[in-house]
Amino acid sequence: MHDDAPSAVPPSGLVAVPDPLAFLAGAWATERTMLDRAGGTTGTFTGTTTFTPDDGGLRWDEEGTACWASYRGPASRSYRIDADDTGVVVTFPDGRVLCRLDLSRGRARDEHPCSPDTYRVDFTAPSPGTVRYSWDVTGPAKDLLLTTVLTRIGA
Repeated sequence: MHDDAPSAVPPSGLVAVPDPLAFLAGAWATERTMLDRAGGTTGTFTGTTTFTPDDGGLRWDEEGTACWASYRGPASRSYRIDADDTGVVVTFPDGRVLCRLDLSRGRARDEHPCSPDTYRVDFTAPSPGTVRYSWDVTGPAKDLLLTTVLTRIGA
């Protein structure tokens, strides 16, 4: 499930991202809210996300502190981003595809089936120094909304 074919002009309030690897490269402050809709539990993640050039793509590393239910402590994750003819492909460290995003209009959506649940991502670039994305996770095992704001460090 990808967005419709892009036009040259991004929707109002968003910036075009013709080169997503160059746009994302660098360090970003990371703020995430987490909501477990089934249990009513809320949480946060605060830290840093770095997109580091690596073998023609980017290594995506996130490190910080998570506060979720009874857990408060360090949390991290990593992905890889590569450009393709439709935008970018985000993969897990083992090479499985997480999502495909065409950011040329400043907004992209995709869906990742992760049996038994489905993860839907909505990604926006409201400014050259801000990225917002949310994962809406639904299914029999999870009912989560994870909303992240990245703010470029040094912008």
